[in-house]
Amino acid sequence: MDVKTKSRAELEGLSNRDRVRAADEAEKARSQRFIRSLLMMVTGVVLGVLLVRTLVFAPFSIPSESMHPQLWNGDILLAAKWPYGYSSASLPLGSAEPGERFLPAAPKRGDIVIFKHPVDGSDYIKRVIGVPGDTVAMFDGRLILNGELVNRERVEDFIIPVSLNTGCNFGGRESEDENGATICAYPQYRETLPGGLSYSVLKFGHSDGDTLSPMRVPEGQLFVMGDSRDNSRDSRFKAQAGLGVGLVPQNNLVGRAQVIIWSTDGSATWLNPASWFAATRWDRIGTGL
Repeated sequence: MDVKTKSRAELEGLSNRDRVRAADEAEKARSQRFIRSLLMMVTGVVLGVLLVRTLVFAPFSIPSESMHPQLWNGDILLAAKWPYGYSSASLPLGSAEPGERFLPAAPKRGDIVIFKHPVDGSDYIKRVIGVPGDTVAMFDGRLILNGELVNRERVEDFIIPVSLNTGCNFGGRESEDENGATICAYPQYRETLPGGLSYSVLKFGHSDGDTLSPMRVPEGQLFVMGDSRDNSRDSRFKAQAGLGVGLVPQNNLVGRAQVIIWSTDGSATWLNPASWFAATRWDRIGTGL
């Protein structure tokens, strides 16, 4: 007699109560197998996300206008974790005082980097201007690198729509576009670093960071600046919680800004799904950095 036949025969010999008990045990076993499978799948997904978040990419939101015109308040970007190696700063719960990096690599001048503030450990984003061995200075709002005035030319104004996320602040001129929408215009320049990398910066007028005595960048440190030069507390200012960052230790690096994956003007409300689409700045999604 085969196993199935034997099982049926044995089942036929059971009382009704035993049959119910056997059926319940079989159902319980199936439920346990399902739960184990579900837990294994969820665990795999969580571990996969943590692995990607730790070693490959991580999302960051832009909370201010210090990196105008490249980055806007309300942008969400992906930062690549591997270009500069890994330290505790790269981990999802990185500390303000990270240890040594694994697989270290140095940023290049012009890279847009995310790093832990040397004092309070919060995430900051700036552009690398000076690498170890460089001497950085400012005179009358102009950048001087290794004793040479960095080339800067005036280009067309930077125009940005005024929204809940982005007002028209110091240095801007508010007006309306052809559709009657409120916009803000800022003086914009094209700055070119030695080696040929160029990018846009904003410069409105006189500010505290316009003058800086020559500062040599020591080994293991970086000199960083915001592209909105009159609206950025960066390496030109002493490191203080929530304010200047001073020279940034390379071990504090989190990653390199790669691409904008989402952007909102701040007008969306949770209870109105239609507003989610209206608030999205669709033309910024996919912008490389």
